[in-house]
Amino acid sequence: MTTALDEFGGLLRWDALQDWVGVNDLPGTGPVRSVRRLTGGSQNEVFWCTRDGGEFVLRRPPAHPRPGNDETMRREARVLAALAGTDVPHPALYAACADLDVLGVCFFAMEAVDGFGVLGGLSGTYATDPAWRRAMGFALVDAAAALGAVDPAAVGLADFGRGEHWVERQVTRWRTQLEGYAEVDGYDPAELAGMHDLGAWLDAHRPADARIGVIHGDLHWANVLFARDAPRVAAVIDWELSSLGEPLLDLAWILVATPEPDDPPGRRGPAVDGLPTRAELVERYRERSGRDLAALDWFLVLACYKLGIILEGTHARARAGQAPAATGDALHGYATQLVALGRQFVDRA
Repeated sequence: MTTALDEFGGLLRWDALQDWVGVNDLPGTGPVRSVRRLTGGSQNEVFWCTRDGGEFVLRRPPAHPRPGNDETMRREARVLAALAGTDVPHPALYAACADLDVLGVCFFAMEAVDGFGVLGGLSGTYATDPAWRRAMGFALVDAAAALGAVDPAAVGLADFGRGEHWVERQVTRWRTQLEGYAEVDGYDPAELAGMHDLGAWLDAHRPADARIGVIHGDLHWANVLFARDAPRVAAVIDWELSSLGEPLLDLAWILVATPEPDDPPGRRGPAVDGLPTRAELVERYRERSGRDLAALDWFLVLACYKLGIILEGTHARARAGQAPAATGDALHGYATQLVALGRQFVDRA
């Protein structure tokens, strides 16, 4: 007899879920016998599930789904399936479910990757060998370069987003999202002072050309698992913002998330000593990709603009009681720091 499993307040419905597990090609045999909730993200729910002889990870939307959550799940599953056989480190997709009778939302099952996130701290050789810690930064940039090299049409993702006029649409797209937060009870978009100035600069200084490819959309330290046996990326995770776009944005995202001494005070970053400098990471990407990086400052400002607006969404939901207040306050502080960092990139451009 299988021991009753935690449903985590209704996020998992085991009566229906066990049937779904049984008819899909997932690692192991029999019903799920244990489950634990994974932490670290603020957007979706992730669970590590164990069966006899196998494990998998189940990913579903949060308890308070947002408009478009189901479509986001379907897109995330699609990009994971498409990346099979490429040089991009990612969790293999096992199965996706669009039947709302199972969990009430779309979800999918993927590979349970043996790796760790740096935000949880370092151990083993990572903690004792500076060369391993330095290699982490280069490995992250290598993963971005590998993704940027993927031909969308070759992997069935030619229609995964709107590549035409991508650069021209960016500010309008994200400004509209920020202004839309005004519909959330208790939130005023004016709380994120200075963001509109960054948008105006971006619109006035658009690069002339863009090379459209598959982008992760949120590629930084928190969304990567590192291998335990060598300083390499075991998997890039959390593909919910993936789309077609200019891969230089993924590079900029990494650089923005890698702090330097002259950044605005209070900036977040991985608790890792000895990472390469931003200039070294840029040179590594240039070597791996062969790209012209003359327009990189524009993408750095765009990264600050877009990430700040995305983080502010959790702050807005926290105002309405749909996310923890402490999380909302912390992410609002980070968004405010990103505005200041974006101004620094503008001043040097």
